[in-house]
Amino acid sequence: MLRRFCLLLAVFAANPAFAAIQTSAEHALLMDAQTGQVLWQKDGLLAMPPASMSKLMTIDLLFSRLKDGRVKLTDTFPVSERAWRTQGSKMFVELGSRIAVEDLIRGIVIQSGNDACVVVAEALGGTVEGFVAMMNVRAKQLGLAQSTFVNPDGLPDPPGQLMSALDLAKLSRHIITEYSQYYHFFSEREFIWHKIRQPNRDLVIGMLPGADGLKTGHTDAAGYGITVSAKRGEQRLILVLNGLRYPQYKNDYFPNIRRAEEAVRVMEVAFREFRSYPVLQTNQIVGSVPVADGTDPTVTATAAKPLAVTMQVESRPGMKTQLKPLPGLAAPIHLGQRVGTLVVTAPEFPPLSVPVYAAQSVSKVGLIGGLWNSAKRKVWK
Repeated sequence: MLRRFCLLLAVFAANPAFAAIQTSAEHALLMDAQTGQVLWQKDGLLAMPPASMSKLMTIDLLFSRLKDGRVKLTDTFPVSERAWRTQGSKMFVELGSRIAVEDLIRGIVIQSGNDACVVVAEALGGTVEGFVAMMNVRAKQLGLAQSTFVNPDGLPDPPGQLMSALDLAKLSRHIITEYSQYYHFFSEREFIWHKIRQPNRDLVIGMLPGADGLKTGHTDAAGYGITVSAKRGEQRLILVLNGLRYPQYKNDYFPNIRRAEEAVRVMEVAFREFRSYPVLQTNQIVGSVPVADGTDPTVTATAAKPLAVTMQVESRPGMKTQLKPLPGLAAPIHLGQRVGTLVVTAPEFPPLSVPVYAAQSVSKVGLIGGLWNSAKRKVWK
């Protein structure tokens, strides 16, 4: 299944119809946030060093505990010597102090503090190693097939931290949809810690209308990377870029600007070239599917929630839907039971499958009724 999906995306990305989106990034992927559909990609399924973008998994595990009440924003976590000694980008935690969870979130999201990640890891996992095990379990739960974690911060030592652009987009979509009450941290422009004003490293916020997250990253192995989400109207897009190389700049400030400019350019193209088109409304009847041994030979199928699909403007005139019943569907059928799949297709658009459900119950009939329905089904076919 994964190999087939990879081949489909390879053809999809290489098609001249999508030549409007190009990037110097070694890995790139554009996703529709509503459906999770991949709209465009460039080596987006290959595992790569994600650098600090892997901090999104650290944040996910923290947000999950905030959501279920195991942790509160006002809780404080202790700073160990290991956290205090952590190098790279820093929140500048103080040895022996205790820091509020709310401040640690800002230290990770805004300042990309590796030391803050270690504080969170030790508090939630007991040890950094225990937390890394939690990260890998979580990756499997979320279906991040190309992700392997060896630390909570994305530093290159120890080696082996890997994620794909697809995994980063999936994780970002999960954070946006599941933790809406905490997502605002990503769009905050600055963080004041110990009277020091620390600006958000994500320069896309403020440069791109609608941008509200998520995370930047950089190591020598990974290059410069960024995961961006932006919303305009009801349309939200997620973009991942990684492997941007700027060897001509020795000062980190200029590569940060170039990275942001590249992300803004690609997103502007994406919002121009792709549109969200309504397909289904809530409880919309999409057709009927045959039912064996029922008081009725068919059952009406309906969509459980509204659906809009995002595709390139040129693809829209060729959009089609096809209702496919579940094989071997037989009475009794209960209201709300899944009875089939609605498949949405269009030129140069990966097929999208949406489950549909019974709009009413269908009881099982006796022998005579079954024979009569069998005869009617033959005519219906």
